[in-house]
Amino acid sequence: MVTVRPYQPYDLPGMYQVCLRTGDSGQDATALYRNPDLLAHIYAGPYPVADPGLSFVAVDEQGVLGYIIATADTLEFETWQEEHWWPGLREQYPVSLGQDPQDGTQDWLRIAHIHRSRPTPDDLYEKYPAHLHIDILPRGQRSGLGRRLVTTLTDALRARGVRGLHLGVGSGNSGAFAFYQAIGFHEERRADWGSTMVMDLQDR
Repeated sequence: MVTVRPYQPYDLPGMYQVCLRTGDSGQDATALYRNPDLLAHIYAGPYPVADPGLSFVAVDEQGVLGYIIATADTLEFETWQEEHWWPGLREQYPVSLGQDPQDGTQDWLRIAHIHRSRPTPDDLYEKYPAHLHIDILPRGQRSGLGRRLVTTLTDALRARGVRGLHLGVGSGNSGAFAFYQAIGFHEERRADWGSTMVMDLQDR
């Protein structure tokens, strides 16, 4: 039986594992990283620290098998990261490590991301200020869990009066694109890397 509940601090190691094992366009990214925590330092770790009230986990008898995490205000979140999250990581992972070692690993890309990230205003945030990340291990997929997690989050965002939500989908993840369309998102922008999809939370 799968339980969806609010995040607790002891869930963080399980979330880091899920992030890594789904980090290659939904596939296991373990082989792509020397440091197994780097990916989650960017795409999982800061969210429950910045706002644990918008982080939810799915748990079964084996532990955390999925999560959904979000911020209600993307620019405010990016500003918080610049002040409180990135400085420690930039010290831990010097910019000199952000060079391609030519061995197929992607640690260098994540380290470069840590150093170049800055708060970036965007007109999109006016209507769709919130954004999310969701990851589910294979054992929890195709069970309705994704929709359940998204509904849990959108209910929480609506309760706060947040007007809209966006997310990014990589160009290599056609299954995720179809899933988001099926649950009410639509494509707002397209770029080489993939699509920005949005949902109006005021439209019930």
